[in-house]
Amino acid sequence: MKDADRWDERYRTAKSSVNPAQVLLENRHLLPQRGRALDLACGLGANTLFLAEQGLHVSAWDFSSVAIEKLRAAVRVRKLPVIPEVRDVTSQPPEPNSFDAIVVTRFLDRSIIPHLIAALLPGGVIFYQTFLLEAVDKTIGPKDPVFRLAQNELLELFGPLRLLFYREEGRAGDISQGFRNEAMLVARNSPRG
Repeated sequence: MKDADRWDERYRTAKSSVNPAQVLLENRHLLPQRGRALDLACGLGANTLFLAEQGLHVSAWDFSSVAIEKLRAAVRVRKLPVIPEVRDVTSQPPEPNSFDAIVVTRFLDRSIIPHLIAALLPGGVIFYQTFLLEAVDKTIGPKDPVFRLAQNELLELFGPLRLLFYREEGRAGDISQGFRNEAMLVARNSPRG
């Protein structure tokens, strides 16, 4: 079964998610007040809807046609400024200088990171959250370690940007508390001038 078919099947039975990613919830004050946002690998669109409700015009991309159709239905009901699109972001990454904000959660394809950085407009902000190799609970997230981050890897991948927020606890300290299993980053492109 192709990846798109596998994700279509997963989304066919999934209920719409109402909770945006923690990286957005904790850092909503770092979102631009207006402009264009991209929710890359958007799934059912919890982050998309959140961004649109903050006043941004949102492009929502995923390669699952089922997820995009469910998101289209939600957008119609709420009458939000969202353009959902079926898109393979690996073969069609965003164009340079396209977005004021980019959100990527629970998706990792290292080859597109330079494209994401280039897609940020001057002063644009990226919000990234995904799974760690050094997870407390490895039943959550991908089984293939290729799709998990090494220690501090997000810092290296987004090194050209100005770091605004980073959290990666892994297995340090009391593993029964805190934010485990994933890393979060918010970084900003240099403004003009």
